[in-house]
Amino acid sequence: MARTIKSVWLTLSLIAAIIVPTHIALAGPSIVIEMKSGRVLEANRAFERWNPASLTKLMTAYVTFKEIEAGRLTTSAPVRISTNAANNPPSRMGYKVGSVMTVENALEMLIVKSANDVAVALGEAVSGTEPEFVARMNAEAKRLGMIDTHFANPNGLHDDNQYTTARDLGILATAIRRDFPAYDPIFAAEAISTGGKVTSTYNLLIGRYAGADGMKTGFVCASGFNLVASATRNGQTMIAVVLGAVSQKERAEEAVRLMEKGFANPNLAAPTLLELPRPENVSDQVANMRSTVCTDEARASRWDGRQIEGYITFNTPAIKPLTRAPKALKTGLGGADGVSKSAVMLNGQFVQAYPVPSEKPVRPTLLEDGDKEQFGLRPGFTVPVPNQRPS
Repeated sequence: MARTIKSVWLTLSLIAAIIVPTHIALAGPSIVIEMKSGRVLEANRAFERWNPASLTKLMTAYVTFKEIEAGRLTTSAPVRISTNAANNPPSRMGYKVGSVMTVENALEMLIVKSANDVAVALGEAVSGTEPEFVARMNAEAKRLGMIDTHFANPNGLHDDNQYTTARDLGILATAIRRDFPAYDPIFAAEAISTGGKVTSTYNLLIGRYAGADGMKTGFVCASGFNLVASATRNGQTMIAVVLGAVSQKERAEEAVRLMEKGFANPNLAAPTLLELPRPENVSDQVANMRSTVCTDEARASRWDGRQIEGYITFNTPAIKPLTRAPKALKTGLGGADGVSKSAVMLNGQFVQAYPVPSEKPVRPTLLEDGDKEQFGLRPGFTVPVPNQRPS
C-alpha cells in the first residue's frame, strides 16, 4: 500500500512539473495596461509588495515634472551636487560637490544613466532637502491612489521602508505618459553622451522592440531585475511592469510577452487600475530576492552589462539586435540659469541656496545592494545626433 501511494505521489509530481514549469512558478509580479484607458489587460500578483529599486526614479521624475508644470521650477534651473548627493554609491555620475547642471540634464542622467547622486541632487533642487522631497514623493503617491507604496529615498537604493507594487507602478507610469508627454524623448532615449562618453540605457527594448518608447529599469539584490516598459503602435500605448526577474534578459522578454498580448487583444472592457480588486489575503511583507539573484552562481549565469549584442540572445523574434550605434542625448554640466532650492547665482557663481543635511556616511553594504547597472559600460564614443529636448 505504501509503495502504491509513493508511486502515485511521484506520478502526480511529474505531471505537476510538466503542467507548471519552474519559471512560471517563480515568476514575479507583473501587469500590462492600455495607457489611454488605464485598462488592465493582464495582472499577476499585482498587489504584492516589492522593492522598486531604481523604478523609484519614476516618482522622482514625476514630482519634478509637477514642479515645472506649477511654474516653481524651469528645465534650465540649476541642480547643484551637494555633499549629501555626492555621498550616494553607484550607479552615479560622480560629479564633485558644487557641480551644477540644468534640471533637464539631470532628468536625462536620472532616467538613462540611473544616477543615484543626481536623483538626490534633483530632489534637493525641488524641495531643499532630501527628507522634504521624499515626503513630497509619498504625498504624490497617496494622491495618485498608490495604496501599497512608500518611498524612503529618491533613487531606489535599498531601504526596508521602501516598497511598491506592480499595480501602483502601473498607476505612476500611466500618469507620467498621460500627463507629461513633452518628456517622452527622455524615456525613449537609447543613450546619453557626457564628455564624449556614451552610456546606453538598460531598457533593452529601446531600439530593439517595435514601438518601444520607455520607461525605466531597476535592480537591487532585494528586488531582482525590475522593468517598466512602454511601446506605442498605431496610436495605442501599452505599459508593462515586470518585477523580480532573475536577469535583464528575462525582464525584457516578459515585458514583450505582456505588450504583445496587449496589442493583440486590447480588451477595453477590462477593469481599470483603480478598479482592480485588492485580494483580501495579500501580505504586507516585502519580497526579497537576494538569495535568488545575488548568489555567486546567479551572477555567473547572467550578463549585467550595457553592451548587449554578442552577450544576450533573446528567445523571442520580437526583440531585434541593435545593429547601429545608439542614438544619444548630449548632456552634462553647465548651462543653468534661474534659481532652485539647491542653488542660486551669487557673484557670478551658483552657490547653495538651502540648508542640506550634514554629511552622511556611505554604507559599504549599499555598494552590493545598489544599482549594479553601472558595470560593463560600453567604451565611450561620440554619436553625432541632434539633442532631443522636451518642447
